[in-house]
Amino acid sequence: MNVEHLRLIQGVINRMAQVSFILKGWTVTIVVAVFGIAASTSTPWLGLLTLFPSLLFGGLDAYYLRQERLFRCLYEKVRLDPDGEVIPSYSMNTSPCESEVGSWWRTLYRPTIGWFYGIVIVVTIIITTLLCTNTSNTGR
Repeated sequence: MNVEHLRLIQGVINRMAQVSFILKGWTVTIVVAVFGIAASTSTPWLGLLTLFPSLLFGGLDAYYLRQERLFRCLYEKVRLDPDGEVIPSYSMNTSPCESEVGSWWRTLYRPTIGWFYGIVIVVTIIITTLLCTNTSNTGR
């Protein structure tokens, strides 16, 4: 078994997981900042702008999760093929795993993506509605 090959693949997996964490952090930061601006300027429709980064970052997060899964599959293939008969040494080609990992669309609906970004989108709609109701009740 080529341990160095496994380390290379594990490094890629770790980077993909880190990107996913960063995307979720940026999503929350942008959503909170835009809602702060919307509330302070009494322009509640600005809250709807948070849908764009939520959808964009959700799509990117699904892409990176899919890539992470492809590399996890590659890791297993390398681990189970100690002589390098199926996967050449130091190959980072994930194409042998394409059929075993779901598409980007399927990955988009995985719980780690769908629940997080779905909740952000639902909260965006609720807060925007509340801000609009509050603004119309105060006569602004």
